[in-house]
Amino acid sequence: MEEVKTLMHSSPLYGTMNGNGDTCPTCCGTGRIPRGQQDQLVAVIPCNDVRLKPRRTKLYVCASMAVCLFLSSLILFFLFPRSVTLTPVSVLSVMVYFTPDTVEMEVTNLINITNENFVTVQIVEFNIQGLISDTVIGKTKISNTTAVQARSQKSYTIQIELPITNKGLNTYCKSTSINIHTLFLELQMTMNISYLSHMEQISLDTFEYIDCGTNSTIPHLVR
Repeated sequence: MEEVKTLMHSSPLYGTMNGNGDTCPTCCGTGRIPRGQQDQLVAVIPCNDVRLKPRRTKLYVCASMAVCLFLSSLILFFLFPRSVTLTPVSVLSVMVYFTPDTVEMEVTNLINITNENFVTVQIVEFNIQGLISDTVIGKTKISNTTAVQARSQKSYTIQIELPITNKGLNTYCKSTSINIHTLFLELQMTMNISYLSHMEQISLDTFEYIDCGTNSTIPHLVR
């Protein structure tokens, strides 16, 4: 009992800095910090305090990195640019009109536009020109054509006027001694598209045969 009393008398009082009874300047012996001084005082804790060693730090860091990597992969997968293809399908019709000096033709073609992206593609401009024997005889320009939805295919009908003024071709097309007046027509197509905040140009050259001597309204495949 005497040892306990001795220890109690020898240990410093709460709120004092040493055993001599000097009052702690922080709390003035009350054991409480004044309200107006919370932002001015700094707490000192031992280096081995558990609050300085948060638990599962590595787990939280690894989980955050995995979530960020997963989200980045998803964004790249859905927003990565994919192909937009232009495919000719068939010649729907060829309308032929004879004038004294020319042969006027209206060729209607069916094309498919395929969008492999996960976003909508806007077709800004579509240009097509027809050539016979490497000579341009007709051009068509279409602006603000259409929009192709994500992961879809859309068919589009394009008409181009081809006036033939060459005397040799005029004679050939108007000749009554020839049953089928076959011409090999080259179509050069250029399509400007916009998606994912950038512009892209797609080009395609295709060849098809047409009859310049009579109307042909029976659809046939492009060769």
